[in-house]
Amino acid sequence: MKRFFNTAGPVKYKNHYCLPPLERLNLAEVLSLIDQEKYFVLHAPRQTGKTSCLLALMEYLNRQGLYECLYVNVEIAQSARENVHRGIKGILNEISERARIYLQNDRIQRIWPEILSVSGEEGALNTVLTRWAEESPKPIVLLMDEIDALIGDTLISVLRQLRSGYDKRPLHFPQSIILCGVRDVRDYRIHSDKEKAIITGGSAFNIKTKSLRLGEFSREEMNRLYQQHTDETAQTFLPETLDLAWEYTSGQPWIVNALGYEVCFEMKEGQIRENPITPEMMTQAKESLIIRRETHLDQLMDKLQEERVIRVLGPILEGKALSQSFQKDDIGYVLDLGLIRQATNGEIQLSNRIYQEIIPRELVWNIQSGMTEKASWYIRENGLLDMKKLLSAFQDFFQEHSEHWIERFEYKEAGPQLLIQAFLQRIVNGGGRIEREYGLGRMRTDLLVIWPVKGKIADGEQQTIEDIRHPVKSQRVVIELKILYKSLEKTIDAGLKQTWEYMDRCRADEGHLVVFDRSPKKSWKKKRFVMEKNFQEHSITVWGM
Repeated sequence: MKRFFNTAGPVKYKNHYCLPPLERLNLAEVLSLIDQEKYFVLHAPRQTGKTSCLLALMEYLNRQGLYECLYVNVEIAQSARENVHRGIKGILNEISERARIYLQNDRIQRIWPEILSVSGEEGALNTVLTRWAEESPKPIVLLMDEIDALIGDTLISVLRQLRSGYDKRPLHFPQSIILCGVRDVRDYRIHSDKEKAIITGGSAFNIKTKSLRLGEFSREEMNRLYQQHTDETAQTFLPETLDLAWEYTSGQPWIVNALGYEVCFEMKEGQIRENPITPEMMTQAKESLIIRRETHLDQLMDKLQEERVIRVLGPILEGKALSQSFQKDDIGYVLDLGLIRQATNGEIQLSNRIYQEIIPRELVWNIQSGMTEKASWYIRENGLLDMKKLLSAFQDFFQEHSEHWIERFEYKEAGPQLLIQAFLQRIVNGGGRIEREYGLGRMRTDLLVIWPVKGKIADGEQQTIEDIRHPVKSQRVVIELKILYKSLEKTIDAGLKQTWEYMDRCRADEGHLVVFDRSPKKSWKKKRFVMEKNFQEHSITVWGM
């Protein structure tokens, strides 16, 4: 069987291109924590390789012979929800089955039903682990995956039973336990029916000594993964394609693999191994993933309606600083979900280019679908988009419909920015694309509309990387979005500079600055205007709404 890029479940060396999982961990640190009899946490966003790393760690430790190590996935108990008895029963059965498969130990399978009936759900897990540790000739290391899939009192019971056995280790309880999930245990907010209160994971499991986070791929790791395909098939990735893949993914492991699979195994052009993988093919692969809403992206988008996520993403989509309503752990929670990242300069941003595209698309999908705008209405005879006609039409649309449409958004404060993106996306779906930049405290949203135009690059004209990515001439238009907070004059002055800087960086042909005035008492006659301004010898059109 030929190997391929993996997008579902743990990696298998014989089937998948993959990086050695233990290389992605700080193995020396993990082994030191285990040797010191520590209980700790490994967390990372979904589909980043956590399970693959835990399975590899179990195999490594058992092969070394110093410990008896078992991996167990406790997600099976999620369906028990607040039914602690069902939850603990499911976990004990899973431990016994895994012990039989991986350790050839059927003792747990024989004893746990009686222990559960005698000790009850509030003590059975503790007792089973105690009996196992007492009978094992080696110290036990337990790897508990998907721990944060458990709900309410079931999760509280598991954490407290593990905590209550901590002082018995290593002779009468596992020497080391690793809890693995999307979130750090400190961030578990457990609604307890029994205690009629919210219990934090930190208080229920205060024996945790450290939290380790499994990171994204580095640029070098992404290149190594794609190189495995080249080594096995002789199909190459152009250097510009690798640049673009890194730009799209920022190393998010699932997206790296999903793009690789799409472009090399799904696209007809990519299935021909003599064809190198070009930037155009990678862009097409990216669009296909977004349109199909693959499972990973779908699960991620499901989080967008959570209040804690809204409190962080709302200001990012608006481009302003966080409001006072967010809790101090909100950013950590959204970081753990993988929706945002912190840049080297400290700026909080959406994690990668694909998330930057799919999040606003998802938030406005219903509204965009209900619009009747067509690209043909705004295309000139020479094939260029008539951006002034388009933005003038949006002014009309915004004046007439904004109050109604924005009320339908969960992200109401970012409503104007999302509404114009829905309007533009409806148009550019006819063949172009929109690139977006967001960040906390930027006080703006940067949009780059790229519209392909017939006609190749002229002979002798100097080519840039962007030209190589897009050999068909493209119309490039910057649209800078700002909310009016200060005086109109100061907002326009700051916006002109920002628009020009973005135009210069993106090699844009045209620039527009859109200023949204959210003042409810001001009339549309005062809010709405259009004017031409010059900045650094560039003409920039300013639109008031």
